[in-house]
Amino acid sequence: MNKKSLSEQDIRTKYITPAILSSGWDRDVQLREEVSFTKGKVIVRRKTVKRGEQKRADYILYFKPYIPIAIVEAKDNNHNIGDGMEQALEYAEILDIPFVFTSNGDGFMFYDKTAVDGNIQTEISLEEFPTPKALWDKYKIYKNITGESEKIVAQDYYYNPINNRTPRYYQSIAVNRTVEAIAKGQDRILLIMATGTGKTYTAFQIIYRLWKSRTKKRILFLADRNILVDDPMKKDFKFFNSDSNNRKMIKIKNKEVDKAYEMYFAIYQGVTGQEGFADTYREFSPDFFDLIIIDECHRGSAKDDSAWRRILKYFKNATQIGMTATPKETKETSNIEYFGEPIYTYSLKQGIEDGFLAPYKVVRVGIDKDLEGYRPTKGKLDKYGNEIEDREYNIKDYDKNLVIEQRTELVAKRVSDFLKKNKSRFAKTIFFCVDINHAQRMTQALRNENADLVKQNYKYVMQITGDNDEGKAELENFMNPNEPYPVLVTTSKLLTTGVDADTCQFIILDSNINSMTEFKQIIGRGTRINEEHNKLYFTIIDFRNVTKLFADKDFDGEPAKIKETDGDIPPEETEDNPPDEGVDDQAKGDKAGQEVPADVGFSSSDEDIPKRIKYYVNDVPVSIINERVQYLDGNGKLITESLVDYTKKNIRSEYASLDEFLQKWNNAEKKTAIIDELEQKGIFFDELKEEVSKDLDPFDLICHIAFDMPPLTRKERANNVKKRGYFGKYNEVAKQVLEALLDKYTNEGLANLESMEILKVPDMARFGTPLEIIKCFGNKEKFMEAIAELENELYVA
Repeated sequence: MNKKSLSEQDIRTKYITPAILSSGWDRDVQLREEVSFTKGKVIVRRKTVKRGEQKRADYILYFKPYIPIAIVEAKDNNHNIGDGMEQALEYAEILDIPFVFTSNGDGFMFYDKTAVDGNIQTEISLEEFPTPKALWDKYKIYKNITGESEKIVAQDYYYNPINNRTPRYYQSIAVNRTVEAIAKGQDRILLIMATGTGKTYTAFQIIYRLWKSRTKKRILFLADRNILVDDPMKKDFKFFNSDSNNRKMIKIKNKEVDKAYEMYFAIYQGVTGQEGFADTYREFSPDFFDLIIIDECHRGSAKDDSAWRRILKYFKNATQIGMTATPKETKETSNIEYFGEPIYTYSLKQGIEDGFLAPYKVVRVGIDKDLEGYRPTKGKLDKYGNEIEDREYNIKDYDKNLVIEQRTELVAKRVSDFLKKNKSRFAKTIFFCVDINHAQRMTQALRNENADLVKQNYKYVMQITGDNDEGKAELENFMNPNEPYPVLVTTSKLLTTGVDADTCQFIILDSNINSMTEFKQIIGRGTRINEEHNKLYFTIIDFRNVTKLFADKDFDGEPAKIKETDGDIPPEETEDNPPDEGVDDQAKGDKAGQEVPADVGFSSSDEDIPKRIKYYVNDVPVSIINERVQYLDGNGKLITESLVDYTKKNIRSEYASLDEFLQKWNNAEKKTAIIDELEQKGIFFDELKEEVSKDLDPFDLICHIAFDMPPLTRKERANNVKKRGYFGKYNEVAKQVLEALLDKYTNEGLANLESMEILKVPDMARFGTPLEIIKCFGNKEKFMEAIAELENELYVA
C-alpha cells in the first residue's frame, strides 16, 4: 500500500508505535497515546456554556508514571518529518518535557533541549529512536540528578485503584520539581498554585514520595485554621491513617505532644504558647521534623516577627515548603525573601485557560449614593438620636462609619431578584460584607427578601462569621455539594480562605477590598468546577467597584519580591494576622464587627483622639442608576468596552477588509468553523444579537458591526434564495428537503445546516430515514455538495 494514502492513525499504528516499542518502551507503563492534558476552556455566554478544545498530545513517553520525559507528534505521510514541531514544542513547554519528536512515518525529527554540542534538532531513522535509559540518562544530566538523588527522584507516586485519582499535568510538574529540588539539597521552596487547583493533593504526593523513599521521615503540615487541617486529614492524607498499613498520623491539639508519630498536623495557634503557657512546639527537639509544609503561607509566615516564623526558625534544619495561591509581597513582608523564588507557578488565568478552573462573569452595580456620595443636612440625627458628623460620606464609609439601612435592603433585593430571574435561588452564594455587624444586617435583609424559602427552612440564609457558632457549624454543609442548605451565607473575613465550596456559583462583593491578596482569595471561593452539579462558571456581583482589581497588572502576574525595609512590621498591617481559631480576622483587629453603643463608639488607645461613632440612618433613599455585565475575552481579560466596539476591533484585527473576510467565508468548507474560531477569541454572537436588537446570523453581525454593511435577517436571506428559483434543478423530494432545511436555518441558524444530525430531527422524518433522504440526492457526497451550494446561495451578495 502506498504510504501517502494512509491516514495519520495508520501511520502511527504501522510505523511510529512499532519504532518506539522496538526501542524498549513499555506500552503499559511508559507509553500513552492521544493524551488530553487539559479539560478544554469553559466558554460562557449569556445563554450557553460550552467547553473549548482540549490540548492533546499524540504520544507522551514516561520514564515512570507521571514523570514524563518525551512527547511525540505524528502526521500522515503527506507531511514532512518535521511538520508539527512548533505545536509539539508548545506542548513540551507546558508539560515541562525536554525531548520532542515529530514523525510522518519515514523517520523522526528529534528536538533535544539537553543538547550541549549545538545540535539541538536532528533527523534520525525509525530504528534510531532512543531507549528509555538513553533519554533518562540525558534527562538526569539536564536536571543535574546524580548519585543518591536519583533514587529520590525516581520514587513512585501514590496511586489508589479505588478512587483512581491521578495527578493533573501541572500537579505532576509541581511535585516533580519539588522532589528534584529537595533531592539536590534545596531546603526552602515556594509553590504558587491558584485556589481550586489541588494544592493539598499536590502536597500529599510530595510528602508521600519523600516519605516512601525515607528521605523525610517526620513531617509537619502547618496551617492557621482547623478546617485547613481537618479536611486534608480526612481526604487527601487518608493513606497515613490506614490501619492495614499501620501509618501514624496525628493532629497536635490541647497542648498534647506524642512523639511516636510520623505525620503531624497542627494549626499554629495549637503549637504556640497562649496566655502564658510554654510554647508547645518546644517539646519537640529542633531536629525532630525533616519536612514542614506551610499551607496558605501568604498569611502569618510572610512576616518576620510572626508566630509562624518563630516555629519555622526553631525547626530551621527541616526542609520547608510554602504553598499559596497568593504570595505576599509588599515593601514590608515577603514570602519570596524567606522561601526563595517560586519553583513553579500555576495561575488562575492558566487554570481557566486549561479548563480546570471556572471562569467568571461580572455584574457591576452602581448605586446613586455610592457614585455621588452622601452629605447629611446640618444637625441631622441618626436613628438612635446621635448627631451625624457633617461631612461628605462615600463608599469607603458605608457600613464602617455610616450605615444607610435602605442601601443594605437594596443590595439584598437586587441580588435576590437576580437569582429569581435566573432561576438560581438554590445556587450557593457568599456575601462578603464590611464587618460582622454588616453581615448581621445583610442576613436580616436577605431573609426578608426570601421569606418564602426561609419559612421552608431557616437555614436558607445563614450568617457565618467568627462570633457565630451556629453559622460556623453549618460551614461544612455549605461546602458539601450534596447538602442543599445553607444557600445564601453572609460573612466578613472568615470565608476568604480555606473554604472549598465546589458549587458556589455567586460571589457578592459589598465590602471595600483594597488588598490584592484578599481579593484573589475571595475570587478563589468560586473558581472550583463541579460538573456533576452543573457548576462550570460563577458570577461576581460587585456593588463597590472592587473588580477594578482585575485590571491591575498584579492580578495574574508573576510575583515580584519588592520588600525594601527591615525591622518591625507596621501595626496597621493586620490583613495577614491569622485569627484566633474561629475568630473573624476583623473582629480580632478593631472589633468592627461588634455593634457598639453609640455613646461608646470606637476609641483609640490614645485618649486624645476623638471617639469614632458608627451612625445608622433609615430615612435616606437609594437607587440603582447603572448596571453592566462583563465577560472574559479570549485572553482571559474582562471586556471593559461595549460588546459592539470590542467585536469591531477584534474582527478588524483578524480581517483587514471586508473582501478578506468574504474570501475566507466563501472558501470555508464549514462556515461554523469560522464562527467557532471567533467565539474562542471572545466574540459573543448571542449577546451581540441582543445589543443590536436584530435577529441576524453571525455572518451579518460581522459584516454589519465590523464593516458597516447593511444587514439582512435570516428570514430575508431565506426568502431571497426562494425567489431566485434555486431549487428547480432538484427532484421533488430533494427540493422539499432543501426547503425544509432552509426553514430550519430561518428559525435556528446556520449550525444545523452543517450537521448530519439535522436529518434525525422529527421535522425531517416525513422525508424518510437519514439514509433515504441522502439517496434522494444520489449519495452522501452529492448531499453535502447540495448543502454547500445552499449555503453559498444564502450569502450571495
